[in-house]
Amino acid sequence: MKYHHMFVAALIAALTFAVSAKNKAPEQPFVFSPEQKLRLTERIIENYYVDSIDIDRTVEEGIISMLRTLDPHSTYSNREETIEMTETLSGGFSGVGISFNMLRDTLFVVSTTIGGPSEKVGLLAGDRIIMANDTLMSGAGLSTSDVRKILRGPKGSKVMMQVRRSNVSELIDFVVTRDEIPIYSVDAHYMADPHTGYIKIVRFAESTEKEVKDALKALKKQGMQRLIIDLQGNGGGYMNAAVGVAQMFLNEGDEIVYTKGVRVHPAYFNAVSTGPYRDIDVVTMVDQSSASASEILSGAFQDNDRGVVIGRRTFGKGLVQRPFPFPDGSMIRLTTSRYYTPSGRSIQKPYADGEDDYNKDVYRRLQSGELTDSTLAVSHPDSLRFTTRNGRVVYGGGGITPDIFVALDTTRVTPYYRDLVAKGVLNRFCLQYVDSRRKQLKSDFNTVDKFIHGFKVTDAMLADLYSMAVADSVKAQPDQVSASRDYLSTIVKALIGRDLFDSSAYYQIANPLNPIYLRAVEVINDPKRMRSILAPPDYAME
Repeated sequence: MKYHHMFVAALIAALTFAVSAKNKAPEQPFVFSPEQKLRLTERIIENYYVDSIDIDRTVEEGIISMLRTLDPHSTYSNREETIEMTETLSGGFSGVGISFNMLRDTLFVVSTTIGGPSEKVGLLAGDRIIMANDTLMSGAGLSTSDVRKILRGPKGSKVMMQVRRSNVSELIDFVVTRDEIPIYSVDAHYMADPHTGYIKIVRFAESTEKEVKDALKALKKQGMQRLIIDLQGNGGGYMNAAVGVAQMFLNEGDEIVYTKGVRVHPAYFNAVSTGPYRDIDVVTMVDQSSASASEILSGAFQDNDRGVVIGRRTFGKGLVQRPFPFPDGSMIRLTTSRYYTPSGRSIQKPYADGEDDYNKDVYRRLQSGELTDSTLAVSHPDSLRFTTRNGRVVYGGGGITPDIFVALDTTRVTPYYRDLVAKGVLNRFCLQYVDSRRKQLKSDFNTVDKFIHGFKVTDAMLADLYSMAVADSVKAQPDQVSASRDYLSTIVKALIGRDLFDSSAYYQIANPLNPIYLRAVEVINDPKRMRSILAPPDYAME
């Protein structure tokens, strides 16, 4: 009651001031801080609004709106969103250990985690989960997020499943005990040729540095003398993870990145020792979706003249967020500083025109032709001009501009192909194909190498795919079918290979379709060209 009287008194004082302000200007400005205004607004709504309200939701919306006025990367997440985001970057969560697809309201197991709970009890790729802990999973209209909530849970807890398997007439019962499930940063690594290693990094998380070290050791044993690092589509993650990877390729003392902000002290990150892979040639693949920590790594390589960057201009996220967790499990991630590459570049793209405009940047790049035509590269003012250690010119603002531009190939990805993917036809066809003949395929192709060189996508397989597409109202346009045929055949083989083996099999098969990859293999096998790109401006080739 006392608090209510205090509130009413404050409210009356505020309203009195507002009324008196109409009659005459006060001799001195009324001191009313933004914090007081915010608290008073909350109390006014809570005590006087016409309808009943969810004050927690109102406060959350207020926080979201406040952060939206700052920059596109200062965000608020509720408890569930915070858990999911933290799981992705912490490198693991507790669950049943499957990758899955929802196709036509049916939950298909795409793969089981090696050594994970589902594999231990005998779940197989291609199985369809019908029930999980008395929850109907098939035909229930569940979203991917809904499925995750059902299958994830505390370590040691159990999930009772009913599963339908091809060629088995009755449902099979499984009891799966949840356990810690790793989320990997390195999606693939293999030898692109007898001397060139390839590694695909999909995120920068707590486990990234160790995963990269393990992958590089494995490639070294296979004869790796040079390396392609694929950061396409990598949206970033932890800055320290990118610093850890960069150190493997630099000399002791080489600068990697530094950060500074108005309210935080500058921080400098340098290689603490000479990396074990300092002497191998490196090419880094990037595109318009490579962001944040990906740009830290590629920027460090570029500014130290350590490797050639190939692809398209990166996303342009040069802001550093610090997490501020709340007791209820929600969290604010607030931008506290900008990061700068060793040459002094800030690569953050403009965001003064608001979040919607900011999010349309990649679309504008496509519409302007920047992604498809090297002659339409962005022009930079002299104020954004910087130099690398060797004196090469690089530019800040709006991402890392690669040393070699590779255009986006839009000729083979026809509307017909996009419809096959968007409506789930392509995934469903490949799942069903493997599901109906898994044992035979494993017998015929017991290694990835045998599959890559021996398996063929036949005309009959494509005819079945086209028939399935018609049943899903994806009408075939003869010219588009013809234009996409080779591309589609390769992707079908890659998806089947991933189902039978792993993601490395997928990239070994699909990467030759990628123009950035083909250029990376070409350049890294041309030492003179590598040296000429990384050399000082006045360098003369012998």
